[in-house]
Amino acid sequence: MTAPLQYRICALDPAAHLFAVTCTVAGPAAGGQLFSLPAWIPGSYMIRDFARHIVAIRAEAGGRAVALEKLDKQTWRAAPVPGGQALSVHCEVYAWDLSVRSAHLDRTHGFFNGSSVFLRVHGQEHCPCEVDILPPADAELADWRVITAMPPAGGVRSHAFGRYRAADYEELIDHPVEMGRFTVYAFEAAGVAHEIALSGRHDCDGERLCADLARICQWQIDLFGAPPPMDYYAFLTMVVGEGYGGLEHRASTALLTSRADLPWQGMKVPTDGYRQFLGLCSHEYFHTWNVKRIKPAAFVPYDLSRENHTALLWAFEGFTSYYDDLALVRSGVIGVDDYLGLLGKSISAVLRGPGRKRQSLAESSFDAWTKYYRQDENTPNEVVSYYAKGALVALALDLQLRAAGQGGSLDEVMRVLWRRHGSGTPGVPEDGIFAAVAEVGGTALARWLRRAVEGTADLPLARLLKPFGIGWRAAAAAALPWLGVKFASGAAEARLATVYSDAPAQRAGLAAGDVLVAIDGLKAATANAVDALLGRRRPGERVQVHAFRRDELMCFEVELGVPPADQVTLAALPRASVAAQQLRRAWLGQ
Repeated sequence: MTAPLQYRICALDPAAHLFAVTCTVAGPAAGGQLFSLPAWIPGSYMIRDFARHIVAIRAEAGGRAVALEKLDKQTWRAAPVPGGQALSVHCEVYAWDLSVRSAHLDRTHGFFNGSSVFLRVHGQEHCPCEVDILPPADAELADWRVITAMPPAGGVRSHAFGRYRAADYEELIDHPVEMGRFTVYAFEAAGVAHEIALSGRHDCDGERLCADLARICQWQIDLFGAPPPMDYYAFLTMVVGEGYGGLEHRASTALLTSRADLPWQGMKVPTDGYRQFLGLCSHEYFHTWNVKRIKPAAFVPYDLSRENHTALLWAFEGFTSYYDDLALVRSGVIGVDDYLGLLGKSISAVLRGPGRKRQSLAESSFDAWTKYYRQDENTPNEVVSYYAKGALVALALDLQLRAAGQGGSLDEVMRVLWRRHGSGTPGVPEDGIFAAVAEVGGTALARWLRRAVEGTADLPLARLLKPFGIGWRAAAAAALPWLGVKFASGAAEARLATVYSDAPAQRAGLAAGDVLVAIDGLKAATANAVDALLGRRRPGERVQVHAFRRDELMCFEVELGVPPADQVTLAALPRASVAAQQLRRAWLGQ
């Protein structure tokens, strides 16, 4: 039997944000063992070069130092060691990234993803792994606990430091770990234990949160069919003053949320922030099936040393983005009106992006590594979100399947994918989604889907929603002449963050980074001041705009435009036909 790889991690110096990590290999390669750290983490499609956070590294065997040669930015080779001797590599890892992607450590808590701290042992990726998670030495932190979905290796109590195990390296780095003084709330869904840990100050109504999450999780399990593909699930949540983010894992998720977005005792009506947090939890939980197990063939196996390109992120992230809020309404956590409000905002966000006319969803998926995750001032003009528009494609597909009256739906497509690729053949080929849609809804619909994701046309959502008794209203977001710019948020000046393609400001020569100072000779030092001055003008009028570009004052003549009708409002029509109401209830569950 192959000896497990042994890992050890402890909070070496919380004040200096340093984890100490050891990897011990019982049978290193005879010619010199290779080690590396991943360049990216699954679920976040950007090269992050986690090895840059290693501040010290050394190797030893039999109590003696072993030479380590660095081969590239993330790979080391240890010198050969005498036969029968174990080889250990010791690292110190700087952990000061308060996000769901990497690692963070101070005297309030510790968090890490395995991809940012655990070395890969080349040639032994399929060996079982054991990791000792050790408590900080500081006596003042003696009350810290641990929560992770990684199974204990035996004898470890719940939430205790000690030894944990994983079947192989891929599983090892797919179980994030939170340590500190967190609050834990528990609930069950389909008989499976679920826990949510909140790290940070909060006044959360845990009973309400658990009740809502239980309904959402149960609905998703029912969608794919019980039992779920895990026997325990953990929501690891870092609570901060202002923040938002999530990253999926096979039996857990790492979350970042603003404390104001959590429910509190006596909250009568769910706030927008709480609905957003529930949507985030729902999104990451849905990934338990869609992308963690039903995944692109390009990810089987993951190559964590470089980009793994696929044109299918519109399905894995976009379909998940469709189901995240849909699960809220179908499980009864929110009402139909609330859901239609959220859906209207999603449609509006897509319509406001000129990039939807330049980039297809397939292109957006493939170029996620270099475009979507590396945004700049021109991103809205050249990129479409495979999350947001992918969700609208899922909506359009679901509506067409349901309206056809043959009992089909996107739910059935997801179940086909689950049977075929989640618990069957691993890896969805690049045409696999189209094949599943053809099986459920026919080849004509599959051809429509291909055109939708490979082209740039707007989706006919108003027409598709009509048979469901959903009214569509599109209007300008504000009753102001259109300048066609986005101001930098939080800036104390009227600085342009983006100038939209073919908009009045761009045609006049204004550019991102310019700071507006006057309109027609009147001071316009803030975005609000600009809006106030434009409120006295009409579309078609010309105004003189003074702006600084770097340290040069420039003057531009802008012909104001008609604001686009990109604010969409949806409503359930009270006098819809019986057939429309039946379709709507079957779709939304209410």
